[in-house]
Amino acid sequence: MIKCLVIDDEPLARSIVCEYLQKYPDMEMVQECNNGFEGVKAIMQHQPELVFLDIQMPKINGFEMLELVEAVPGVIFTTAFDEYAIKAFETNAVDYLLKPFTQERFDAALKKWRQKQQQPVPETTVKVLEEVPAKQPEEQVRIVVKVNNDIRIIPVQDIHYLEAYDDYVKIHTANGCFLKKKTMGYYEKTLESRQFVRVHRSYMMALDQLTRIEPLEKETHVALLRNGTRLPLSKAGYARLKTVLGI
Repeated sequence: MIKCLVIDDEPLARSIVCEYLQKYPDMEMVQECNNGFEGVKAIMQHQPELVFLDIQMPKINGFEMLELVEAVPGVIFTTAFDEYAIKAFETNAVDYLLKPFTQERFDAALKKWRQKQQQPVPETTVKVLEEVPAKQPEEQVRIVVKVNNDIRIIPVQDIHYLEAYDDYVKIHTANGCFLKKKTMGYYEKTLESRQFVRVHRSYMMALDQLTRIEPLEKETHVALLRNGTRLPLSKAGYARLKTVLGI
């Protein structure tokens, strides 16, 4: 049996997906989830081959939920909003069903998924996805991370600075350090430029944490943060910081 999940905060929307899926005897709906937190746990537990996923949900949205899943299954988005279609396909979604959708449109999405099973995703596609900037407002004011089996939402105002760490980014806050599988380039494009400045290839700083800029030898500088952290400034980063500060 092909294991499926539906993740949607609307009971009626979940019931429609389950009803349409009854046409397929080789596919089983193993769980219905009404938010992204439940969805992450259900994917870890059942390891489904296919997920029907809403985008706008309480707590965390569909895109944020997918970032917390290590092995992402096939995803068919089901949503009432058409403005997220481009981003959905950039995340390698199988299809994008705009509510309300018919049995025929549902069948076409499943057919596309079955065909895609025969076509492995090129490795280069995954690398491109990492640089897709967030376009939803909530993704610009918070970062969702997974700590063991817990999901935490970090408001951007709690962030002191970001640090490149191999294939991850370290998010430094007053409450500790968290890892996110993203790139510095992603956050440079995503976070508000009036709040965060890329001051070095490996560091991005929250402007409200800056206390002073100190000179070092050979025309180099460091930024001193409120918590005592000293961040190196590259030449380009120093110039960028001065521009933002208007000095």
